[in-house]
Amino acid sequence: MLWLRGLIFTFVMYGAALVGSSLVVLLFWAPHRVRWAVAVGWADTCLWAGRFFCGLDVHTEGRENIPDEPCVFLIKHTTALETYWQIAALPPSCWVLKRELLWLPVFGWSLAVMRSIAIDRKAGGSAVKQVIAKGRDRLASGMSVCIFPEGTRMPPGETRRYGVSGAALAQEAACPIVPVAHNAGDFWPKRGLRKRPGQIRFCIGPPIDPAGRRPKETNVIAQQWVEAKMADISDFYKERAHGT
Repeated sequence: MLWLRGLIFTFVMYGAALVGSSLVVLLFWAPHRVRWAVAVGWADTCLWAGRFFCGLDVHTEGRENIPDEPCVFLIKHTTALETYWQIAALPPSCWVLKRELLWLPVFGWSLAVMRSIAIDRKAGGSAVKQVIAKGRDRLASGMSVCIFPEGTRMPPGETRRYGVSGAALAQEAACPIVPVAHNAGDFWPKRGLRKRPGQIRFCIGPPIDPAGRRPKETNVIAQQWVEAKMADISDFYKERAHGT
């Protein structure tokens, strides 16, 4: 019956997203902290629904590594779970995302109201400049910036070169980078409704100071930490390491 539980969870998740997005859009005039509280309510609802219907028991480790000042979070992306976990677990933030998401009715409008940084992923260097310009503005206003550095969902056990925009933004804004690894992909497959119950660990790594390094060098440090932690906590990484 895992597929039925997954179906119910999906309805709850998207239903809560519709309600939350509508409220955010209607509150476009309100201070950001009010809209953020609505977003946190949606994220908490999704975490509860995942735990109640699918047995997805989410734990966050390393909260002490979150700096007091705004920073750039580089988060491993394998499932939809991390898109709402970051709202529930991290300080008020904005998100770097593909601009096509803003075209979605209601949900896309709410992303715009939440001051997301929408980019054309095919734009290359100009997209990086846009992330730096808008990201510095968001950081100066007290918001952190969350980025999926691989640019898309990666199959569990795999990685690819990190995009440079997050490291470049951190260098330009003189703020730390905080890497995040997790094993959500062990329990949440890319396709299908079935979710395997179990403990999902989100691990927040120690801040990385970008000063004195080229962004590509900072990226290597961040990626090495993330992939090492993934190898420690993810069954898929362990299976791949043993050739199974």
